[in-house]
Amino acid sequence: MKLYRIPFVLFLIFSLQIFYGQEASDIFKKLDEIAIVEQKVMMPMRDGVRLATDIYRPKMNEKVPVIFSRTPYNFNTWVDGERRTRTAEQAYEAVKRGYAYVVQNERGRFFSEGEWDILGLPLTDGYDAFSWMADQSWSNGKIGTYGCSSTAEWQMAVSALDHPSHAAMVPQGFGAGIGTVGNIQEQGNWYRGGVEQLLFFSWLYGVEHDKFKPRIPEGATQEDLIRISRFYDLAPKNPVIDMEEALKHLPLQDIVKNMNGKREIFDRMVVRKPNDPAWYEGGLYHDTMEIGAPSFWFASWYDVSITPNLALFNHVRNNSKDAEIRENQYLVIAPTLHCAFTRATENTIVGQRSVGDARLNYEEQIYGWWDLWLKGEKNDFKAKTPRVQYYTMGANEWKSADEWPPADSKMVTYYLNSNGDANTVNGNGTLTRKRASNDNPDAFIYDPMDPVSSLGGNVCCTGNAVEGGAFDQQKLEERSDILVYTTDVLKEGTEVTGFIESTLYVSSDAKDTDFTIKLIDVYPDGTAYNLDETIQRVRYREGYDKEVFMEEGKVYKVDLTPMSTSNYFKKGHRIRIEISSSNFPRFARNLNTGGNNYDESEGVIAKNKVHHSKKYPSQIRLPIR
Repeated sequence: MKLYRIPFVLFLIFSLQIFYGQEASDIFKKLDEIAIVEQKVMMPMRDGVRLATDIYRPKMNEKVPVIFSRTPYNFNTWVDGERRTRTAEQAYEAVKRGYAYVVQNERGRFFSEGEWDILGLPLTDGYDAFSWMADQSWSNGKIGTYGCSSTAEWQMAVSALDHPSHAAMVPQGFGAGIGTVGNIQEQGNWYRGGVEQLLFFSWLYGVEHDKFKPRIPEGATQEDLIRISRFYDLAPKNPVIDMEEALKHLPLQDIVKNMNGKREIFDRMVVRKPNDPAWYEGGLYHDTMEIGAPSFWFASWYDVSITPNLALFNHVRNNSKDAEIRENQYLVIAPTLHCAFTRATENTIVGQRSVGDARLNYEEQIYGWWDLWLKGEKNDFKAKTPRVQYYTMGANEWKSADEWPPADSKMVTYYLNSNGDANTVNGNGTLTRKRASNDNPDAFIYDPMDPVSSLGGNVCCTGNAVEGGAFDQQKLEERSDILVYTTDVLKEGTEVTGFIESTLYVSSDAKDTDFTIKLIDVYPDGTAYNLDETIQRVRYREGYDKEVFMEEGKVYKVDLTPMSTSNYFKKGHRIRIEISSSNFPRFARNLNTGGNNYDESEGVIAKNKVHHSKKYPSQIRLPIR
């Protein structure tokens, strides 16, 4: 048998190559039959910079609407001399329905000219692209913007420019495009509660191209670019590194340098405070701007930006000056990781937890949306599509509502209580509907050189440093620097759906420190699955425009950024929260000195306390249906 093993493996590999090669050939053949394909069209911007653009449009005489995807990522058909099918597949789905599909790289990315910055500055590039497409002889002048993550995040701010051809948008996983909305000030997910989220420390290492990379000469013809792209896709790749180890480096401002990554953009961003004026000069959307297009939003429970995403949907629904814009906002919330909507299966596993059959007819709904706004069809999208579609984990089913949160969600307050020993899962911390009578504060030691490890969570883009989703927290809860508060066993099922608010009364012997909170569903066997988590840097408790430090012996009220979920806690389960001062490497460590933090390598140990009494009613407020 051993004599035949190697030939058989070679035969299998050869057969798979033929199969996938044929599959690739088939999609291009099908596309060629129905589409006029124009690749490496260099679309001019107002300053003369040209952006590389691929256009796929139906072979018909009628003018057609445009589905436009603008991205910092590589969409080149050829990668390392091999043909890739993803863009062709997306184009085919659009063209067969009577749409032009246009995909473009942001300036400075791959074949596009100019210098790149996050969100593809200048903002006018999006406006100029709309004007160019609207003026084409094959265009009906209606443009819809479409994409997930960095292909979505630019859409909100460009929408606020109110180009007459920007007829609708479908942003998915769009949180890194949100600067401020209401009291949430994350500046594109750089911060949470004034604490750096380390996702961009990892992401920038992987995506930022070096300024010394080879460039295509200015004025290169379309023919030249198409020929060159077959073997040279301008897609350099940094060496794979152990991101879990890399993010431990101090000071923070040297992390990318220590990885030997390109760091011009990072170096500018890492020194910005949460309210730095530079955040308001770029491509981020802020709630002082008007969303100018009907929007079909897509968010995920285990995405890094779930709360600001939902807050933005509400902001547009409630505050837009244009009644048509207010009325034409729709939302889907899936129980998946970042941009993993269509990867849901009959048994969707998120981290370690099964959340059941989380599939949804995404394509049907999205094209119904496009038909309504780009073709002007009087279809049944509004009659068939709920304002909000959301998935309730635990119950494992799709639900709908006319608003977010659902109108029948009522805030119920649970108070923290203990005998002063809530440390670890074996402590005596409880969550009850009654306030504690006496203040028996729970104390723990926070050592920034031994932070609480991130275990699952609502994360994105951190390489091997953090795996997103729901994971059993029991082992982590054995740490003495984690306070654990749990309800009694639930006598009946309880659905928590909406924003989760929390207020802590805290003290410390350090000038500054952080407090974290995590919401957990505890199963009868003790399995403890995380639902959402947040953090607050105490110096910013009075707002992000000032820093107010702590004094030893004083108790401070701290309101944390809301969390979000929809979870059914079954009968026999328990509701739990964990409190600590670190969640690393999802969030940067506070070194507790009161200094800049980003330029420091040495920290101090903090003795932190959480108080709970009638005077200091530390609490969590749950939206219960």
